[in-house]
Amino acid sequence: MENITKKFTPNHKDLIRKIKAHKVLGHKIVCTIGSWDMLHIGHLRYLNNAKSYGDVLIVGVDSDRGIKSYKGPLRPIIPEKERAEMLSYQDCIDYVTLVDDIDKKGNWQYGIIKDLPIDIFVAVEGNSYTEEQKKMIAKYCKKLSVIPRQALNTSSTDIVQNVIKIHLLDQVKSKKNKKIKKK
Repeated sequence: MENITKKFTPNHKDLIRKIKAHKVLGHKIVCTIGSWDMLHIGHLRYLNNAKSYGDVLIVGVDSDRGIKSYKGPLRPIIPEKERAEMLSYQDCIDYVTLVDDIDKKGNWQYGIIKDLPIDIFVAVEGNSYTEEQKKMIAKYCKKLSVIPRQALNTSSTDIVQNVIKIHLLDQVKSKKNKKIKKK
């Protein structure tokens, strides 16, 4: 458990200090950010792939507040501290930190990448980041690498939607069966 608590660094000033020490040692710093809700094989493949871009992988975990702003009031499913802890158990990850720098409109303010000396920011292709966000990431990081989704048939959103659909279908069937029995 001690190694896990060393990985989770919610205080960005502490993280900056640690990353600057890695830079002195000549390490290449990689960063990625996401919600990591309902952790699945695509996430794990993605994180292992991201680690291959450098020596130190920092993973930002979007706060519950941030996720609600872009995925709606029913998300996240897993609370932020538990998502951060789950990621801390992954060998490919060196540091995990919370990302909660959104303005009142829910727009990311890029704090973590403005403050840290990041060599490569890894993002997934698709609609996770707008073109404007990609430009801002490229402005603050030496390089932006966009990689393909690592699981074409699995996503947290799909998992949640399928569970809800199954539950709703069960509810409808149950009500139909009750009506039939009453007749």
